[in-house]
Amino acid sequence: MLIKVWVIPLLYLDFHVRRDYIVANLCVNRNRPQLHCDGKCYLAKKLAALEEQEKKQAERDYMSKLLFQPMELKSYSLEMPSCKLRESNLVSYNFLGQVKVLNHFPDIFHPPAII
Repeated sequence: MLIKVWVIPLLYLDFHVRRDYIVANLCVNRNRPQLHCDGKCYLAKKLAALEEQEKKQAERDYMSKLLFQPMELKSYSLEMPSCKLRESNLVSYNFLGQVKVLNHFPDIFHPPAII
């Protein structure tokens, strides 16, 4: 945790300590001194790379939390209240007697004829 807090200040410190080397060798605009970049392009690239790295790390941490978090398995039981029915309250239904099979389309539903 402390490393994340100190990364950006250490990057600025490194930039200020090695400024002459960065301007002379690593700066993109070293061939155009009239722009007065003085290595700021290098610092901006490093900061952008650091920010991108932090985004990727945060994304990996989030995904690992999603994938590897312990699953809380809760068992839900559906308890019915116990009620005592008398046989006089029971109604029986006969659904098979009410189903009527109608064949309205006998000419459509048949195997294909071989000619």
